[in-house]
Amino acid sequence: MMGWDQLAAFVVVVAALIVVPGPSVLFVVSRGVALGRRAAVSTAVGNEAGMLVQVLLVAVGLGGIVERSALVFSVLKFAGALYLVHLGVHAWRHRKELAVTPEQERTTRSSAQILREGFIVGVSNPKGFLIFTAVLPQFVSPDSGSVPVQLLALGLICVIIALISDAAWGVLAGTVRGWLGHSPRRLSFIGGASGAVMVGLGVKLAFSSRP
Repeated sequence: MMGWDQLAAFVVVVAALIVVPGPSVLFVVSRGVALGRRAAVSTAVGNEAGMLVQVLLVAVGLGGIVERSALVFSVLKFAGALYLVHLGVHAWRHRKELAVTPEQERTTRSSAQILREGFIVGVSNPKGFLIFTAVLPQFVSPDSGSVPVQLLALGLICVIIALISDAAWGVLAGTVRGWLGHSPRRLSFIGGASGAVMVGLGVKLAFSSRP
């Protein structure tokens, strides 16, 4: 089993990598500002559900394929980029719909839809695969038991840290939205800005080089 010192070092390294804003964090923030705290937390849960799928893939060995295959990595990256652009364009087109009452908001956007969108962004985020394929193996010891089980356990720790981090970012962003709620014009501007951020994230992700 991994010693407490090694586990603490792992948590510090992973937390530092996860807290740094990437596509998932900025997506959660944009949702928090545009749709509120509940939507931001739901997006974070969806993101981490997607990350959990990545953990399972890495634990059974498919993460190595992504790590070694430039084609598979590129397909995953572009799929996530296109989806971010799609969501950004949608947010821009419907930016004026943000100026609604909480009751209207609950009827116009379901939690299932928000979770699904967060899941797609999370499962297609290359940053997660890079962490799981480049960082996790450094803390795995064949002498400490089953390697897939160790990878799964360490991956679950990553998911928990990411959920706490993303949810905190989202709640903060949603709180700012509440402060802006007195001005429909400001909310419309924020909605358009969040859409532009998502499009920018998608473009940046599409043209980013592989480390």
